[in-house]
Amino acid sequence: MDFRAAEWPLAGSPKRISGIELNQICDIADLAREDPDVIKLWIGEGDLPTPDFIREAALAALDAGQTRYTYAIGVPALRQALDRYHKRHWDVDVGADRFSVTAGGVQAIMQAFQAVLNPGDEVIVPVPAWPNLIEIVRILGGKVVPVPYRVAENRGFRLDLDDLFAAVTEKTKVIAINSPSNPTGWIMPREQMSAVLDFARSRGLWIVSDEVYAHFTYDGTLAPSFLELATPTDRLMITNTFSKNWCMTGWRIGWIIFPAGMQTVFDNLSQYNTTSVATFVQHAAVAALDKGDDFIKLLVQRSAQGREIICNALDNLPNVRVFWPQGTFYFFFSVHGMNSGYEMARKILRESGVGVAPGSAFGPGGEAYLRVCFAVDPALIQEGADRLVAFLGRSGS
Repeated sequence: MDFRAAEWPLAGSPKRISGIELNQICDIADLAREDPDVIKLWIGEGDLPTPDFIREAALAALDAGQTRYTYAIGVPALRQALDRYHKRHWDVDVGADRFSVTAGGVQAIMQAFQAVLNPGDEVIVPVPAWPNLIEIVRILGGKVVPVPYRVAENRGFRLDLDDLFAAVTEKTKVIAINSPSNPTGWIMPREQMSAVLDFARSRGLWIVSDEVYAHFTYDGTLAPSFLELATPTDRLMITNTFSKNWCMTGWRIGWIIFPAGMQTVFDNLSQYNTTSVATFVQHAAVAALDKGDDFIKLLVQRSAQGREIICNALDNLPNVRVFWPQGTFYFFFSVHGMNSGYEMARKILRESGVGVAPGSAFGPGGEAYLRVCFAVDPALIQEGADRLVAFLGRSGS
């Protein structure tokens, strides 16, 4: 068959693959990744290096020859460290046999949905939402059913459970929750978690809970976890990553907590997705869990400073709608008269040298917003805020 060159790469792909949306965040970032004059607030990562004690653990593991295949589900030492970590922070006894180590948080979500989703199954997703979650469901042949957050003038984003439950149909398989939420900064209250868990039990639904940003809250408390309410046999999977808490975005390691009795499922999924995560990286992750609590506190304190700087700066602009995030290290805001967040992000980059993420990258409901990451040097956030205030304060911007 004769294909035109432009058609060839996708000519034989299934529609669920050829229809994957362009990642607009990366699309904007690719315009100026190497430009030293651009203040880069688009990607969700801090700017500190991975701590020395983690890197040293990786080097020690390399020196000890930890470079071979290992357990698909994760080395026992890491799964035991994960168990200790959850006991220490949430006072829950998960058990080392309910953890599976993955190649980052993205693959944790991928494997969670691989474990339960059939083509045509529906997944309820509060939106705006992290684009990877939406596209993973589509890649696996599922259907995303978006449930928009409601916006209250003085309270920011909130999820109405009547909206969430009304979206459930006979085809619904999963309710996906991300709390604290990227990009909105919303945190699901414990009483809502309890109500969602009860509802899921009554309907035989799964809950996939992405709890990556649990430490990044600004009221002195840890974000609630479904683990605090669930039993070991509930249809609940928790996904997480080492990327955010320990500045390990490039190490590509995360984890899933799955219900009791599903170890063989995730052993197989890990075997046929990656065979295993790099062994020396897993030993570095043990050090992160056991020695990294003080580093997490440092990151949260730093992010709190960035949050104060950027939110206060833009809160003074009459044409900007500001909602202070309860959690995460993202600030999601809208600009009066902005028709396209994607075009606005390109204009801001071009004219002010600040990289922001377009809200349209986060699916329905995000089109009128922009997102910045404030988990970087507060001095850098201040410079970025000053540039954004100058740009947005100009008439006609």
